[in-house]
Amino acid sequence: MSNATLTPPGARTADERMGQKSTFSKLLGRPEIGALVGAIALFAFFALVAPTFLQPSSFATVLYGSSTIGIMAVGVSLLMIGGEFDLSTGVAVISSALSASLFSWYFGMNVWVGVLLALLVSLLIGFINGWILIKTQLPSFIVTLATFLMLAGLNLALTRAIGDSVSSPKISQMDGFDSARAIFASSVTMGGVNVKVTVFFWLVLVLIASWILLRTTVGNWIFAVGGDANAARAVGVPVTATKIGLFMGVGFCGWILGMHNLFAFDAVQSGEGVGNEFLYIIAAVIGGCLLTGGYGSAVGGAIGAFIFGMANKGIVYAEWNPDWFKFFLGLMLLVATIVNLVVKRRADLK
Repeated sequence: MSNATLTPPGARTADERMGQKSTFSKLLGRPEIGALVGAIALFAFFALVAPTFLQPSSFATVLYGSSTIGIMAVGVSLLMIGGEFDLSTGVAVISSALSASLFSWYFGMNVWVGVLLALLVSLLIGFINGWILIKTQLPSFIVTLATFLMLAGLNLALTRAIGDSVSSPKISQMDGFDSARAIFASSVTMGGVNVKVTVFFWLVLVLIASWILLRTTVGNWIFAVGGDANAARAVGVPVTATKIGLFMGVGFCGWILGMHNLFAFDAVQSGEGVGNEFLYIIAAVIGGCLLTGGYGSAVGGAIGAFIFGMANKGIVYAEWNPDWFKFFLGLMLLVATIVNLVVKRRADLK
């Protein structure tokens, strides 16, 4: 008879189960869980201190403010998961709006021609950022900071040269304006409350981005290039195309927001947009995206934008001094980053 001892089936099963993560641990490992907890806490807080916050019209305003950040946060979140970030997003939104407005006005063309030109401009800006990044191997901080400065200068210089003003000419009387406004700057009445169309753009973009990240090969590529671009390249991931595509995705989001700004207000100030790039990055970071790349979600970026919208309008509804908002925003960023880091570490250990 052999001296070998067979492992009891029950013991083997127990060992395998010990190697598996529990449902709770998997939940903690989700990038957006920390932001979700923070969003619930913030919502409850403002609901208590500012009853106006819960009124349907007030909440619609919160959603609108969140969507104007959230649309860009979708593209920025994917870019950060891919290991890069973009400092030119704020002024690129304005560049897109100015391109559509100035081209249509100067050549007297249907504004839809300007809208399509603006789309090409936005995608081109993203392509150039990604192409320079790949070719030079410079950090995205340097590349996009240079783009930010160039676009800021072009926005102002071209607006002055073409329209002799710091704002774009009014185009509300031009052909195609009403139909374009219906697409990019209309409202939908729901339960007696006007909900801006940007809220729906935002939600659709989040759904598409989440599907790409979680259900497609491209999503695997994005996580791979963000985690380790060299290792990803070694196993056949198209790193160049993926990174350039992510920058162009940011450009597409910038085009949507730029068109909303143009058709909602009829004219665009050429100096606007400076500083907004930090709001988009903050929303993504609050939502669980790491600056080091390879981790995050589009849903987390959306929650981060919602937190921003609640804080921005909640302070007003609570009748607090709005001078404290930037301090509050910085505090949220710091706390959310620490919470996300701690939660991720604890989930990894379980």
